[in-house]
Amino acid sequence: MQKNAIKTSFFILSDSHAEKGLAIPNVPVDVAIHCGDLTEEFKIHEFQTSLDLLHRIDAPLKLIIAGNHDVGEARCLFNSEDVVFLGKGIHSFALRNGAKLTVYASPFTPSLEADDWGFQYKRGENHEFNIPSDVDIVITHGPPNGILDRAASKQRLGCEHLFAAVARARPKMHFYGHVHNGWGARFVAWREVPSEKPSHFSDINNEGSVLVENLGSILPGKWDTEDVVREKESRLEDLRRRGYKRTSHCAGDEQPIGVGKSTLFVNAAIQGAKDGTQFPWVVDIELPAAVALEGC
Repeated sequence: MQKNAIKTSFFILSDSHAEKGLAIPNVPVDVAIHCGDLTEEFKIHEFQTSLDLLHRIDAPLKLIIAGNHDVGEARCLFNSEDVVFLGKGIHSFALRNGAKLTVYASPFTPSLEADDWGFQYKRGENHEFNIPSDVDIVITHGPPNGILDRAASKQRLGCEHLFAAVARARPKMHFYGHVHNGWGARFVAWREVPSEKPSHFSDINNEGSVLVENLGSILPGKWDTEDVVREKESRLEDLRRRGYKRTSHCAGDEQPIGVGKSTLFVNAAIQGAKDGTQFPWVVDIELPAAVALEGC
């Protein structure tokens, strides 16, 4: 563990779309993060449903951003002592466990031609993501291009400009949702020097990168053998019993986060094509002590 590092746990979900009756596992964490699409039609009763869901999460601090479904003044309902609605930009927090957390947040996603939703820009447009290198976590609604961003059609829906910004900043983690079929997590090791125009083809060290989990590792595929199907069914049943997927990336773990060397990407979209197959994530990492925020 790094000097003055504090182990910190995160509960991450996205795309709950005000679905009623969602089960929230009883797991205490330091910070909960919702990556947008709290509603389906941005109606006030949907915001209230999502607020009730957030209150059921056992965390002293809950951070949320909007998704393309979340517009309207009802968002002000979420600003309270323990629930903070983040606008685009940089935000810092002194956590109750003594750690300092700095995040970059953005609700913006590239639009498809027929889309007319909130917080969107035209696909291919050079939308700016000004992510500094000293942020711990990037929270966006949509994915970066090339990482857990494939739709059911296999088309990649992530933003190449977002990937480039994250590849230059190299935060400890990047949380998002939006592309429901992309649920999962990937530990990415970076190449030593970023390329002039970073992309998932040129800037990822694939030998040092590991897929933590995705739908392909828990749902049977067309060509799977009987043994593979049984293994996947067992993994899925274990997730259903627990109600979340946990992964740890601290010193001493198999894939510890190296500052400036690796990033954990998590697509936490919990709404899927099949019920009971997509779950929130719980992630453990180390953060610096909040010395810099004392007295604030």
